[in-house]
Amino acid sequence: RPASAAAGLGARGRRALRNAYRRVDRQLRDLTDEAPRRRDHAQALVAEHSRATVVAITRETIEEARKRIGDGESCPSYEDLVQAIDGSAQSAFAPSLRHVINATGVVIHTNLGRAPVSEEAAAAMREAAASFTNLEFDLASGERGSRHVHVEQLLCRVTGAEAGFAVNNNAGAVLLSLMALGKGKEVILSRSQSVEIGGGFRVPDVMRQSGAKLVEVGTTNKTYVSDYQAAIGARTALLLAVHSSNFRISGFTHFVDAPELVELGREHGIPVLHDVGSGALLDTAKFGLGHEPTVQESVEAGVDLICFSGDKLLGGPQTGVIVGKKALIERLKKYPLARALRIDKVSLAGLQATLLHYLQDEAVEKIPVWRMIAMPLDSLAHRAERWRQALQGLGEDAEVVDGLSTVGGGSLPDETLPTKLLSIQVGGNSRSVAGVLASKLRSGMPAVVGRVERGKLLLDSRTVLPEEDAQLITAIRKALS
Repeated sequence: RPASAAAGLGARGRRALRNAYRRVDRQLRDLTDEAPRRRDHAQALVAEHSRATVVAITRETIEEARKRIGDGESCPSYEDLVQAIDGSAQSAFAPSLRHVINATGVVIHTNLGRAPVSEEAAAAMREAAASFTNLEFDLASGERGSRHVHVEQLLCRVTGAEAGFAVNNNAGAVLLSLMALGKGKEVILSRSQSVEIGGGFRVPDVMRQSGAKLVEVGTTNKTYVSDYQAAIGARTALLLAVHSSNFRISGFTHFVDAPELVELGREHGIPVLHDVGSGALLDTAKFGLGHEPTVQESVEAGVDLICFSGDKLLGGPQTGVIVGKKALIERLKKYPLARALRIDKVSLAGLQATLLHYLQDEAVEKIPVWRMIAMPLDSLAHRAERWRQALQGLGEDAEVVDGLSTVGGGSLPDETLPTKLLSIQVGGNSRSVAGVLASKLRSGMPAVVGRVERGKLLLDSRTVLPEEDAQLITAIRKALS
């Protein structure tokens, strides 16, 4: 009520009051004009993320703002609050598992998901995931079938074993074998093979979990057949051999090989279980590496049960494969734990497609792990140079340098392959600056993971698939800009 409020005021007071009302009027008009835009923004958020999510995130954002104000910070603007709500909503709905370009130089990088599968395997996995399948249905008879039939014959043909099947990973394969054959009994293992691999997986812990009693023989560096012989007793159920995974003992050593262990086992009627780890089906020595024991070699030696991973040197999806003597394989299939560890239809489809590559003699051309290992140095140099040329004009020091790649995944410790690296030096020789660039690349879409050494960011061309080159270049240019 301007008139009544102005009563009793002088001319100067009335002017001040009129000016105050004009300011309030302008602010009200601004709010009225702004309201539709703000309402539209809120409705857009609700349409994209759902009302319940936006309401919950809004409450969390406002509560966080109140805490900051209580700590002495200034009150955020409306726009700041909306931006924070929008960002939180985007993060809440963004998939956390996403595509990463592996430029680390580690071919089988456990933290990056181990082996990528071939295009054919990926297509088979997509089809199995998106539709019904004959997973446990016999199409010929119309009766219930077994999921094991989809890979058993392939495993037998590739490895030469009498029988085989797959579970969800190799740790599960080893645990199942120990429980089914050694629970409540003794399992003999060389002390040099009582190992721990990535993620804290320890053989003695798995042995305890299985209910079998571990009997260690020999010493860290030397174990003989006579050590096993002396430990065999009435309660001995298995002779166990385990791949050493990420380390190697060299120098003053002696170890018992698979044929010797098999011979001893046959003398006493005790089966031999061999965890070969990486699942190599090809001779790594042909690619300039040391020799990694193959599954076929264990089969030829007469090992009764062989366990290995599907997502290491085999180059397939995460699985644990067990091959060996038919009678023992049937016992494992029927053991109750087998159901808890059984492989799903998607992984089964990928494993089937991967095994077919080996049968068709196309593993080196089709399976990404073997493509990386077999890639010639001149091809790597050509690709790394193309990366460098694509970065010209961005003002950074980039050059192609020599380097070494590793196989990784617990395979071939201390073995390396020559490679070509793109070395990027940003703003002088500073590790912190290179770390900032590495961080930007990791936060991109797709993420790029390299390594920082001596103030330089290094990107290894061996572990980047050729079909990822364009994405890599785009990601680097974006991070540098």
